Parts: sequence; C-alpha cells; structure tokens
Amino acid sequence: MNIFNDKYVLASPQTATDADYANIETIIAHEYFHNWTGNRITCRDWFQLCLKEGLTVFRDQEFSSDARSRPVKRISDVRLLKSHQFPEDAGPLAHPVRPSTYREINNFYTATVYEKGAEVVRMLKTLLGEEGFRAGMDLYLDRHDGDAATVEQFLACFADANGVDLTQFALWYAQSGTPQLAVSGTWDAATHRYRLDVAQSLPATPGQDHKQPMVIPLALGLVGPDGRDLPLTLDDGSNAERGVLLVTQPRQSFVFRDIAERPVPSLNRGFSAPVKLSSDLSTADLLFLARHDSDPFNRFDAAQTIALGHLVAASAAARAGGDVPVPDALVEALGATLADGALDPAFVAQALSIPSEADVAREIGVDVDPDAIHLARTRLRRAVSAALAPQLAATYDRHAPVGTYSPDAASAGRRALRNSCLDLLAAGGTPDALARAQAHFDTADNMTDRFFALAVLAHTAPQAREPALAAFHERFRDDPLVVDKWLALQAQIAEPEALERVRGLTRHPAFAWTNPNRVRALIGSFAGLNPTQFHRADGAGHALLAEAVIDIDGRNPQLAARLLAAFKSWRSLEPVRRASAEAALRRVAARPGLSPDASDIVGRSLE
Repeated sequence: MNIFNDKYVLASPQTATDADYANIETIIAHEYFHNWTGNRITCRDWFQLCLKEGLTVFRDQEFSSDARSRPVKRISDVRLLKSHQFPEDAGPLAHPVRPSTYREINNFYTATVYEKGAEVVRMLKTLLGEEGFRAGMDLYLDRHDGDAATVEQFLACFADANGVDLTQFALWYAQSGTPQLAVSGTWDAATHRYRLDVAQSLPATPGQDHKQPMVIPLALGLVGPDGRDLPLTLDDGSNAERGVLLVTQPRQSFVFRDIAERPVPSLNRGFSAPVKLSSDLSTADLLFLARHDSDPFNRFDAAQTIALGHLVAASAAARAGGDVPVPDALVEALGATLADGALDPAFVAQALSIPSEADVAREIGVDVDPDAIHLARTRLRRAVSAALAPQLAATYDRHAPVGTYSPDAASAGRRALRNSCLDLLAAGGTPDALARAQAHFDTADNMTDRFFALAVLAHTAPQAREPALAAFHERFRDDPLVVDKWLALQAQIAEPEALERVRGLTRHPAFAWTNPNRVRALIGSFAGLNPTQFHRADGAGHALLAEAVIDIDGRNPQLAARLLAAFKSWRSLEPVRRASAEAALRRVAARPGLSPDASDIVGRSLE
C-alpha cells in the first residue's frame, strides 16, 4: 500500500485534529480500495486515469459516509469540489475527466480527474439506482479482473447489466466545464399541476468551443406547505418516486399532477449532479427549505444560498463605499438550525459556516475585488455574531467536553459544533468572546480544540495572537506535522503585514525550502487561502509566489507546478490585480530552463 505523505499515517490526540484522523481514515481506505480499482483492474493508458482515481475516490467517499455521517460527508465533499474543481473547470486549466492530450503527465493528477471523476461515478449510481449500480460494478469487477481497462469498457458493464444506452452519458468523460442549469417552476391552481422548466448549457472551455447536451440526473422533491414531501407523479402517468428527473436536452419541461397546493421545489438533492444551478426560488422559499427540507444537503445549501446572495450584493456595495443590511431570513435560518436539538451536531457546525471568500469570488465570477469581499464577509460574521450571541454561547457551554478525548464521529461532531460557536462568537470581537477563546486555548486537552482556539485568536484577537503563537510553537516545535499547522495558520492571517510575516517565516529555523510539506504549509497556504494578501493590489503577493516557484522549480518541479495552480482564476480578478497576476506568470514563463511541469501550467494559464 503506497502512502505518499507521512501526515496521512501518523496521529495522536495531542498532535492530530479530528480532520487529520478523518483524512487518515479516508486516505488509507482509498489506497486499500486500489487493490481492485487500480491494481487488479488497472488502466490501459494514462488517459484512463480517472477510471482508477475517480472511481476509487467515489469508493472512499462511500466508505467514509458509512463510517461517519453521510450528510456531513456529502457537504464536505461538495465544498471541496466547488472550491478546487469548479475553478479548474472555469479557468485556463480546464480539461475533461478523461483528457485526450497532455503536455506533462505529472500535471495529470487534478481535481477534475479525481473529484469530478468521482461525481461522474456517483451520477451513474443515481441514474441506475442502488441495485442497478451494484450489478454494473459486479460485472465490471468480474469481467475485467486482471485487465488493463478503458472508460468505454467500464461504462459497457453498466449498460449491459441494466439494458441501458449510456452513449450520451459518456460525454461527462469527454466534455470539460461545469454544466449550468436554469430552473423555474409554475403551479396551476385550477388544474393542480406543477410545471418545472429546465434549461442546460455548457460554457466553452479551452479547445472545446461547442458542446453537446449532457445527461443530468436531477434529484428533486416538491415540499408542501406543511414541510412534507409530496408524492411525485408526472403528467404522463409515470411514477417519479425515486425523485430523479433525467435532463438530456437543452430545454425540457416536466409536469407533475395532483399537486393541490403550491410546493417549493428542492432541486439537485444531495448534489445529484456537479452543476451550477440557478432558480426562481425567492428568499422566503429558501428560508422554508432551510427549515423544512428533508434532504440534509439542500437544507444546508438553502441557507448558504441566502448568505451567498447577500455577500455578492454586499461586496458590490463595499467596493462602492457602502453597505447593505443583513437579511433577517439568514439570521432566522441559522438561529432555527442552531435551536433544532434533533439535528446532528456535525451538521449544525457545517450549517453555521458562512460562505468563504473564495465562494463569493466564484459566484461573482468577473472583476473580482478580494478586499471588498473580505469586508463584506467580516461585516456579515459580525452581524450574525451579535444577533445570535446568546444562542451561540448557550450551545458552546452545552457542548463542553466530557471525559477523555476520542476521535469518533459523534465526539468530533460535538467538538465541531462547539468550535463553530466559538468562531462566530469571536467574530463579534466582544471581550467575553475573546476571553472564551483564550480559555479554550489554555485548557484544551487535544489538538482539535487547541489549534482551533489558536486560529480564532490569530484571526480575531491581535493582542493575544503573538503570545499564543509563541506558546504553541514552544510546545510543539519538535513535531514537524504540528509545525506545518503553525506555519499554515500564520500564512492565512488576512492583514497587511501578512506578506512580511510570510517572508520572515521563510527565514525561521523551522522552515526549509527543501521540505515540500513546509513549502505547502507556508507558501501554498498564503497563495491559496489568503486571497486579500496574495492578490494585493500592489502585486507583492503575486511576486512572492513567482519568486518561490522559480526558486523551487529546479529542485522540485512537481511542487512548483502545484503552487502555480493558485493563479488558476487570475482572469476573474479586477484589472489592476489581473495585470499583476499576468506579470507574475510571464516572469515565471521567461525563466530559462523552466521545468516541463511548471512550463505546462504557466503556458496554459497564459493561453
């Protein structure tokens, strides 16, 4: 079994967080599952890489879902997909799940091949159902044991086992880009019919100007005024009890009968297809779903959509020197979720999260100003903190740790909720909240709580930041994996001094340019997780990454290429920052002797 980084093997309560434990579980499962999907059945050639990696990611996701919380795992996986793969699909590095060409094979291991590849397998399961999918997998493992297989052979097993034609579905492996769905609904009170109009489109991507319609399994429910799912019967008499519509044309309409009252549609349940969805749902509809949807993912996503809509508007206002009020619906949705004692604490922790700055930038899409987004998000977090402070404090106190630390899912979920409450409380900046954070740090008996409190202090309490960082380093200076956490946290502090802090840390005895984990922790975190400072208007953040890539490339070209991925969305920036990013890329491109790895990424980024 190959494990490519020691941080996915070594763990103890004092040095590993709950997330570390979960990642180790997932990685070990992934590599073990390669025994069948990768080893006993391998790939005919490099172009079939998704056949082993995308499929095995799907398998490790399913394993972790069964071992922990399926709804929470799904939310986590989709957040990863949107933060890493969606930008890849929308930028100059876009490529199909199964690329037809490559310039440098080391750059083949992408979020599209892995994460989107897993989503394509998941869609097969949604299309065929549990039994049909299992029949296809069983046939694949039996028919091709000992073979070097292709995507076509993989799909043929599902087609043969279920008597279906998957020719159009195979476009998911051939066409790059993220499909866009526009959905609108109309209820006819006289006929008791509800009509859903769906339009799909797929934007042009590098090398693919014209696209064909995709097969999109759209899982949905119609939620009645009482909060219950309505029976689904299409107007042609067919039963849609599985709740999956098959979207195959540029425009389609689906009519449901026997709908006596206006429903609220719950669309793309469980994120059944990796698409960007727009709909005519009102804020009131989204609030209703956030409180009543039986699908956990969509319940989470409804509140996120309200928050994201506000943040887009608030970012535009902030850029113009103004502000917009926080919608009452968002505070109400978060408060209702926090008050629902029947919900899994791990789910509530996810639901309390405010969309990231990267989420907002992706939603805006063009002319992005990271400073305006940061200001809008800071204001929103402060407002939510003030509105929900009593609930947050009570929930924090109610989930105080009992007994010794355990990394099991239930215990991790309680810690996640308590830490999420602390994070939002601290966003308000009150003395009580910051005192809680300091006490949380001082009394923690495990790395999850200690490091989370350190992060809260680092981001929200400048006066407590340096003593806490110093104490943490003094305690864990001899543990390399914990030092990586310490470096990464400092690289993410969104203050004007961040760049100087990062440069200073490159001279710290704990840092070494020859240690890939150290470089990823410090330089990678700065470029990938600190948008206001990496995308500084003066270009200094871009210049830092260009310098680092040029320095690293001769020793570790794969690492240099991975770091360059931080520029994948550079064309979406506002003009001043866009020009700075382009200049940094051209500086790297002009470097004599640039490795094929880095040259490939830079070349495609500038095309």
